[in-house]
Formats: sequence, C-alpha cells, structure tokens
Amino acid sequence: MAAREIGRSFGIPVTSCAHAQMHIARSLGRKFSIVDIHETHNMRMVDLVIQYGFTNECASVRNVNFPLPRPQYPGERSIEEEKAAVAGERSAMLDAAVEEAVDAIQNDGAEVIMLGCSAAFWMQPFLQKRLQTLGWEVPVLEGTRCAIELAKLWVGLGVDASGLLLPSERPKAWRRKKVF
Repeated sequence: MAAREIGRSFGIPVTSCAHAQMHIARSLGRKFSIVDIHETHNMRMVDLVIQYGFTNECASVRNVNFPLPRPQYPGERSIEEEKAAVAGERSAMLDAAVEEAVDAIQNDGAEVIMLGCSAAFWMQPFLQKRLQTLGWEVPVLEGTRCAIELAKLWVGLGVDASGLLLPSERPKAWRRKKVF
C-alpha cells in the first residue's frame, strides 16, 4: 500500500505479484489455490490473502517445501537446484507442485492455481502443461507476468488506485465517515 500511495502521487499505477495474481485469478475462476515454496513463505501468503480481502476466494495455500537458499542451512534442498526442469531434467519440486495443485483442484475446490513465490516463475509453463496432460483445464498464474500485465492494463485504461483509497495530500473533497 505504501508503494501504491507513492505511485499514485506521481500518476504511476503500482501492483505486486501476489496482488495482481489474486485479482486475475478471481476473474478467471471462483476459487484459487496458491502453490508455494516453504512454510515461512506460506504464512506471508496467508497474510496477503487476508490483507487483499480474498479469504472467501482462496481455497488453500499448499506447501511444496523447497525453501529459498539460506547460508545458515547449507546442504538443504532448495528451489535453486530444481530449475533443472528447464533443461528437461526431472524436478522433485515440480512433481510436488503437480501433486499439490491436483489435490487443491480435487479436494479444495480450486479452479485457478497461482505460484506463491516469484522465484518459482520457471515452473509455470511446466506445471500448466502437466496439469493439462492430466486433464485439468485450469490456468496457472505466475506473479511477475501478472503484475506487469495488470499495470499495463491500468495504464491503457488511464486509471489508477482510487483517490478515496489513497487520498492526495490536500484532497478537494473528502468523506466525513469511513464505513467498514
């Protein structure tokens, strides 16, 4: 929200990966599930679902347990090693993502799958293809592309965040009462 407030003051639309994905996911289906990388990151995604007001639309946050590399945990399996799938090699992370996505579809009611971490961007085409091969016709969203496309849409429409949500320093009109 702070970045959106600054951007609005300069007429620059601002979004983020999760923000854009959730809005796009909701426009593509009634429920979405997030396939995410690690427990700590999962809880951040849960916080964002709540902050952005998508608790009724988010079917689940699913964990594949491939953390980002950390110096204090040498030798721990991590997301970086799994990019071998790009070269056509087998990826345990991609296999886990397929399993979690199918479970989210079958058991949680997900109609759209989104990747929870930007570092997992490389999985999008592979996960999409594997789900289609299994017969699941569901969109798989990746955050960076969603954020860029949503920002381009807003620019093309000539719109930005509401001045009532993010008022300027000296608004000409204002509401006396804010309602929840």
